[in-house]
Amino acid sequence: MFLTISTTGTPERPATDLGFLLHKHPDKSQAFSTSYGKAHVLYPEADAGRCTAALLLEVDAVALVRSGKGKGRGGAPDAALAQYVNDRPYAASSLLAVALNDVFSSAVRGHCKARPELPEQVRPLRVEIPALPARGGPDLVVKLFEPLGWTVTAEAVALDTEFPEWGASRYVHLVLESESLTLAEALRHLYVLLPVLDDTKHYWVSSDEVDKLLRAGEGWLPAHPEHKLITSRYLSRRWSLTRQAMERLELVRLAEADDSEVEAIDNAVEEAADGEAGGEEKATPLAVRRRDAIIAALHESGAARVLDLGCGQGQLVQALLKDVRFTEIVGTDVSMRALTIASRRLKLDRMGERQASRVQLFQSSLAYTDNRLKGYDAAVLSEVIEHLDLPRLPALEYAVFGSARPRTVVVTTPNVEYNVRWETLPAGHVRHGDHRFEWTREEFRSWATTVSERHGYDVAFVPVGPDDPEVGPPTQMAVFKQRNTSEKEATAA
Repeated sequence: MFLTISTTGTPERPATDLGFLLHKHPDKSQAFSTSYGKAHVLYPEADAGRCTAALLLEVDAVALVRSGKGKGRGGAPDAALAQYVNDRPYAASSLLAVALNDVFSSAVRGHCKARPELPEQVRPLRVEIPALPARGGPDLVVKLFEPLGWTVTAEAVALDTEFPEWGASRYVHLVLESESLTLAEALRHLYVLLPVLDDTKHYWVSSDEVDKLLRAGEGWLPAHPEHKLITSRYLSRRWSLTRQAMERLELVRLAEADDSEVEAIDNAVEEAADGEAGGEEKATPLAVRRRDAIIAALHESGAARVLDLGCGQGQLVQALLKDVRFTEIVGTDVSMRALTIASRRLKLDRMGERQASRVQLFQSSLAYTDNRLKGYDAAVLSEVIEHLDLPRLPALEYAVFGSARPRTVVVTTPNVEYNVRWETLPAGHVRHGDHRFEWTREEFRSWATTVSERHGYDVAFVPVGPDDPEVGPPTQMAVFKQRNTSEKEATAA
């Protein structure tokens, strides 16, 4: 099993810097023991103009058999001879990927104590692998490596050169070339994609593999056009692990698009929360009144297919499911932690088939348009808008009222004027630590009226909770109803 990494250089930036990056001296040949054999690092050429490092892995087939994963490709229970006669010692696979990560661990992490400036430098790179199993053929190899900045040459290896009519084998001779990558990026690409192309691993895939994948895929995997295939194959097609990894990748993608940290995006649930959100619902019946008011507004609108946008831990979705008038209920949230709690609350894994067909939960950000949200009768934004920074409200407005355009939209938000009535709330404080703002009745009405006029809706305002004659209700609700075509045309005229 063989792999070479080459680079070129100049007198000012000699190619032998590769030795510093790999932490392996070009004048020495070194050997390292692994669980399945011995890895050798040597340099066939090393001067200022060109330097090549070679990794040779000698696989102990007997050790593979003893581990329980050497019985043919992927541990298939083939004939006894296949335990010892297979392609594992010769073709690049997860064995080579693990050896690459172990032998060049500092380079993979982008560390270089002797020359700290080197890991961040982009340099010409050429990687050659003479025998690489590629389930999917050369076309898949190109699809996986080309989006990462590689020029790919993947030549199919013939089954037998003496009998060309037999066609090509599942192996390719791979050459990758790039002038836009660092060595650490290149090594991480290989670490993930070698076992993906082989579509098997020599060891049991457990939950810690998700963390390994996300670490190695940081900066490139979330945006890769084949990230679903990569994730599934890397995790040996284990559905539960693949789903977990995809959820975390989507969170990373949203955070990058939002130019924020993942922790800031996934903040919809308090660390200790596993039941009702916040203290308000436990101390008062306001949350129950709010849900009742929302459901009443939905009944009045005649909605059957409903979106709960920013569904949090699923309290409203749970209430809607109890009403047979709602035939389809979709809960969305940007926080996977909240969706996980909502799934547990709804007992989706134990729900009957008929009931399960009425509900689905998925991750989505209200700062971006999402075609999955189009075509519904009604959408609910219950205690959601106040969790967004004010400059992001126009994006939410367009995503809901401009793009998704449900016939009815119900929005609830705290009335900041009522805060003086909460004995336990210090003066000047908002009701929840993540609230970016809380509006007065006049501010909310002004925003809602502007939105309705801009997007062709009529809006009515409904108090929720005790309507104090001085400060109004604790929760204010706006019900937007889309105007019919003639009304919209008249407004436009």
